[in-house]
Amino acid sequence: MFKLSATISKDVRVLLRDRIGLIFMFGMPILLVLIVTSIQNSTFELVGKNKVSLLICNRDTGVASREFIRAVDTIGFFQLMPVPAGAAGSSLSGAAAADLIHERIRHKDAFLGLVIPADFSARIAARAKSVTGKVQASFGLDSTVNAPDSQDSLPVSLYYDPVLQESFRRSAEGALYSALQLVESKQILRTLYYALNEKALPDSLERQLLNNRTRIDELPAVSRKDNRDLPNATQHNIPSWTIFAMFFVVLSLGSGIVREKRNGSFIRLKTLPTSYAVAIFSKQLTYLVVTLSQAVVIFALGAWLFPVIGLPPLHFPGDWAALIVVTLLCGWCAVSYAICIGVFAQTEEQANGFGAVSIVILAAVGGLMVPSFAMPGSFHLAMSLSPLHWCLEAYYGLFLEGGSLKDVWANILSLFLIIAALQGLSFWGLKRKNLI
Repeated sequence: MFKLSATISKDVRVLLRDRIGLIFMFGMPILLVLIVTSIQNSTFELVGKNKVSLLICNRDTGVASREFIRAVDTIGFFQLMPVPAGAAGSSLSGAAAADLIHERIRHKDAFLGLVIPADFSARIAARAKSVTGKVQASFGLDSTVNAPDSQDSLPVSLYYDPVLQESFRRSAEGALYSALQLVESKQILRTLYYALNEKALPDSLERQLLNNRTRIDELPAVSRKDNRDLPNATQHNIPSWTIFAMFFVVLSLGSGIVREKRNGSFIRLKTLPTSYAVAIFSKQLTYLVVTLSQAVVIFALGAWLFPVIGLPPLHFPGDWAALIVVTLLCGWCAVSYAICIGVFAQTEEQANGFGAVSIVILAAVGGLMVPSFAMPGSFHLAMSLSPLHWCLEAYYGLFLEGGSLKDVWANILSLFLIIAALQGLSFWGLKRKNLI
């Protein structure tokens, strides 16, 4: 016991002298959590609290275009910014309106711009008459509406800043299509009702027909009712960057093992009445405490600091025993990886360089930077070999899905296998180098 306590005391003193390593292990993850979570939280709340600026140049003077603009505003996704279509008694041409929208977007006044053509209301009315005539014909009635078939699409032009991602543009297009469909439905109902009754459609009946929609109740598939507000940026980022911080102990532990190999500590241990197993166990225990401290610090930030700075607070899983077990295994896996790097690296530069780069690659492949469901099929094998992936899946099973220990046992088993492989590889490397 005295040998172990003395070795732990030595490892702690060495760790405290490595101030750069401490900054990497504690300071960098804290900054990453604060910055990345703040940025992603704005993205998560984009459609809820913030609105996307949308330039609208309305060249039409009819009723349908005004109803379309009101429908777009009602969606709540956009902040409308009207662009004058021309002075009184005149109107911009289509090319001039497009140039004006282009210029405003280039000056970053908005990311999206919409040009409503001059014949918008007339085209809507023509389409409504065409549909009404077809409906009457299908019922075997004499059509009182004689209108030619309208074109398949309405010439509404949406301009966007090229920096916008395709998924975001598709969301904006979907919102505009919903507003456009509402305006077309209104016009078709009015025209059909007038054709059948020769009087205008009452406003109350129109609202009743158009608002008769089935409601979609969105609920996350979690085990606990207090997670109904998930997911949010905090629940996603706190676990992922905690794992990232844990694995960055490779910068301190890996280089420390290389130093001991180069200064002959391994050889001197052979001449003393002790074994290297004690030294290895001491390093694992010391740095396991470091990884647990990292988890405590980052979890505390999410629980207490985030609400103060306006970010969603971290909700802990109900099964605290599972959280402790998963955190211990993640920390042990990170320590095992760092020891393996230190055993096979020849210089401190190799340990630091390869260790840092490999952690970033494993994090990217493991789903910490890009969601695992978005990975191409060719990356699935590499993802399953990344220890960070199984750490993240175990944490997500607790934080996002509200699971317990039995729900993440498959991830825990995978971590055990990875830890055993890393420990065995490290032992083989030490024996191969005649260091033990």
